[in-house]
Amino acid sequence: MNLTINNLSKTYSNGVQALNNVSLTIPNGLFGLLGPNGAGKSTLMRTIATLQESDNGEIWMDDLNVLEQKQELKQLLGYLPQEFGFYSKDRAINLLDQLSMLKGISDKSERKQVVEYILKKVNLWDARKQKLGTFSGGMKQRFGIAQALLGNPKLIIVDEPTAGLDPYERRRFHNLLAEIGKEVIVILSTHIVDDVSNLCTNMAIIDKGKILIQTDPGEIIKEFEGKIWEKDITGVNMDSFEKEYKIISTRLFAGKNIARIYDEKNPHDDFKLVDPILEDVYFFTLSNQS
Repeated sequence: MNLTINNLSKTYSNGVQALNNVSLTIPNGLFGLLGPNGAGKSTLMRTIATLQESDNGEIWMDDLNVLEQKQELKQLLGYLPQEFGFYSKDRAINLLDQLSMLKGISDKSERKQVVEYILKKVNLWDARKQKLGTFSGGMKQRFGIAQALLGNPKLIIVDEPTAGLDPYERRRFHNLLAEIGKEVIVILSTHIVDDVSNLCTNMAIIDKGKILIQTDPGEIIKEFEGKIWEKDITGVNMDSFEKEYKIISTRLFAGKNIARIYDEKNPHDDFKLVDPILEDVYFFTLSNQS
């Protein structure tokens, strides 16, 4: 199953062009949509989920016209938005049962089986009678995935799912998404490069409403081999340094200011050749858009 987006555009009433002629082909598995805040990621996710209209363009899920057959799409969709609301005083098992009824699972015994299966899948069975308002951030996100899994969706959209999670919960959430993504299309919209690097075999970078690149993360990283250099620039005059070198990123490490640059040849000047990472590709792509 493929999700195909053709020439999708959206301009809001305030004049902001959130999507600019976006075209993507998204196959089964985990697909990473990577971009900074305000890049158009959430607009694209809401449009795919039929929660808002586009100005023009098409979205197809195999032979299903998503923008014309919204009800049919919703039967195939699981969606975890960036802001997921819930009843804080309700218990996980009760709310999931209610949501399963809204998904069309009318038989009580079937709902019981489905709810138990999903809560165990997201590792929340032991907390099933706990009030949602007492859940940690990671538990809330796992409950969000639980409701998205109701109805055996073929397309799952998760928008900024790991923002604010601690490292342990992020890893746990990654493992859950990796398992889910074996059989369906999962679109992971995020500004966190490591989420895409760790999980996705296909990805796109979006900024200012435009798709800058669609690629295989592993393959694009190989293209940067031998071209990424690193140096301690603590105390260096940054104005002069930026004029001389193409800086990809800087970071503080053990009190030192470390710069990474892109150069196809050895820049000398105490630079050390380092292995490229997806973050290098991301920042390089953003800095080179026209």
